[in-house]
Amino acid sequence: MLIAKYMPHEPKRRHSKERKGKRRASIKLALKKGVICPNCSVVMLPHTVCKACGYYKGIKVINKKDKSVKKTA
Repeated sequence: MLIAKYMPHEPKRRHSKERKGKRRASIKLALKKGVICPNCSVVMLPHTVCKACGYYKGIKVINKKDKSVKKTA
């Protein structure tokens, strides 16, 4: 009786592949929700500074330079 008291707890039966699949079906990655920037209309993450224009809640936070290529003759 003393031996059974201190034995490790092991499963009595093997879990089937179906049961394992059902359990893991709910474990998945979720897509991040994007919102449209009111300043430049680019999709961005909510509650963050826009990477395209540098605005957050209508206030310019980061100075972004225009990266358009200028043609020189």
